[in-house]
Amino acid sequence: RLGRPRRPRAPHARARSSPTSTRTHASHRRRASPSSSCVFMSLASRVPALAARRALMSPRARASTPKARVLRVCASSASSCKLTTSVIAPTVEKALVDITDAVAKGADIVELRVDFLQASTKAGTIACDIETLVKACPVPAIVTYRPTWEGGQYDGEEAPRLAALWAAYGVGAAYVDCEVLAAERFFAAKPASVGKTATKIILSSHNYDETASDEELAGIHAKCVAAGADIVKMASVCNDIEDISRLEKLLRDKGKDIDTIVLGMSEAGQVSRLLAAKFGSFLTFGAIRRGEESAPGQPLLEELRDMYRVPTQGPSTKVMGVIGNPIGHSKSPALHNPCLAAANVDACYVPLLVKDIKTFLKSPLFGSSDFIGFSVTIPHKEDALEVCAEVDPVAKQIGAVNTLVRQPDGTLKGYNTDYVAAIEAIETAYEKKTGTPAAEVLKGKTVVVIGAGGAGKALAFGAKFKGANVVIANRSVERAQALADACGGTAVSLEDLASGKVSGDVLANSTSVGMQPNVDDTPAPAAVLGGFSVVFDAVYTPLETRLLREAKAAGCEIASGLDMFVGQAARQFELFTGKEAKTELMRNAVLSSMK
Repeated sequence: RLGRPRRPRAPHARARSSPTSTRTHASHRRRASPSSSCVFMSLASRVPALAARRALMSPRARASTPKARVLRVCASSASSCKLTTSVIAPTVEKALVDITDAVAKGADIVELRVDFLQASTKAGTIACDIETLVKACPVPAIVTYRPTWEGGQYDGEEAPRLAALWAAYGVGAAYVDCEVLAAERFFAAKPASVGKTATKIILSSHNYDETASDEELAGIHAKCVAAGADIVKMASVCNDIEDISRLEKLLRDKGKDIDTIVLGMSEAGQVSRLLAAKFGSFLTFGAIRRGEESAPGQPLLEELRDMYRVPTQGPSTKVMGVIGNPIGHSKSPALHNPCLAAANVDACYVPLLVKDIKTFLKSPLFGSSDFIGFSVTIPHKEDALEVCAEVDPVAKQIGAVNTLVRQPDGTLKGYNTDYVAAIEAIETAYEKKTGTPAAEVLKGKTVVVIGAGGAGKALAFGAKFKGANVVIANRSVERAQALADACGGTAVSLEDLASGKVSGDVLANSTSVGMQPNVDDTPAPAAVLGGFSVVFDAVYTPLETRLLREAKAAGCEIASGLDMFVGQAARQFELFTGKEAKTELMRNAVLSSMK
């Protein structure tokens, strides 16, 4: 595994075999040498704050350290995880703009992916352009010249690539990133004229197929250390979220001996980036803007800083999260994290793409006491019952849980906060429609529930608790009948509903039909909606689904899934933290995240 490159699947990358030539032509050396004609602005004149920081250093430190070097590496001495972004611009001019943008958005380090500067590579000006970018960067810079055989853009010979990396070393880049597979060639290519500097060498390994075993990861890490790394970087695709456990273990075992970076690629691996500071990674990457991610699964830089509060995380930070599949649409992190910050709770709430909830909770990382609570969404609400050592009586009667809370003995207790929130949203809408007090409005009314899954069960039992007559409409009539039998209702098919054979006072959709990106779908045709007084949709992305839009046009009062979402989340927050939730803050946070 160490002897061959992993299959590159990075954005825009083209497959190519690993270079075998290590020849260093004199012409390449000359081309890669920093040119005296390179034009760049004085860093100290452009960044007075950093110059002032240098002035606070002792005279001895200032005298022994070159000025440019101090300004670019001083921030790297901090022990916290560094917020890093990759500049992948195709031109120097665009790269300079992106550097400014990255720093404004809170980047502690900027990675200069010079392999994207393909015009510079062809023109032979790459060393000069590296110097321009390094000198213009007011925070420490990583210079990376990634070849196609390791997922990058460069598809030329090795000699000029390695010479350019040494040029970056010579002009004061805080870090130079080289692939461990090329480490021997890289160190052999060091020019005699380049002396010892403060630049740190990152030796990196990328696996675009899988996350290796504990033993293989440790072996690759050891190879990086033995080859001369100052910092080790390990990035691998996580095919399942449980793969993150191995990356976290590597950090726990090896990170205390040498600065180490671990990054899980793909959506399943995203949590390794969001919790990088807790796990002890030297840095984590965030994109400057959507569509400009340098690796799969990369969140935005501003999300890392503001939503997930990476700068404030530490080993003792507790974790909560939402378990689901899919999970990318979820606004739960946008809702819970501001509340955690406002309540001054040292915890972070993350999205968890889980295929099998039992396997997930048995993993050594996610089954640990640091993970104190989970929200549960589609399709795991019924399976979540089976992982609980104790279940709240109402949740047990409903037959589904949407909340798991870690108990002092390490076991999980299950709750259902869906049913109260959903019914309250429907009652409020009905009171607005009829003027009848919300607490009494559903008694004797007929509530038609679409769906017989976890959310459907919560709606059905919640309506029954309020004295309503319940009708279950589901694609599988057998499942509808099973829920109807459990709650004392009746079962019908979706065809019966669509044909107008089913009537009632409230229509409540508990399925994901109409959720982004399938916003043109609807669980019930517009022609039947006029027969209901209130229509509720549990989907909240988008805020106004096609079902709600057509119900409003038919004269119905509508109840949005946002009301249910905020209500159930507020109760979850109180179960997780023991603190009262700020519901208005939650609502505003979700609405803001949808803009």
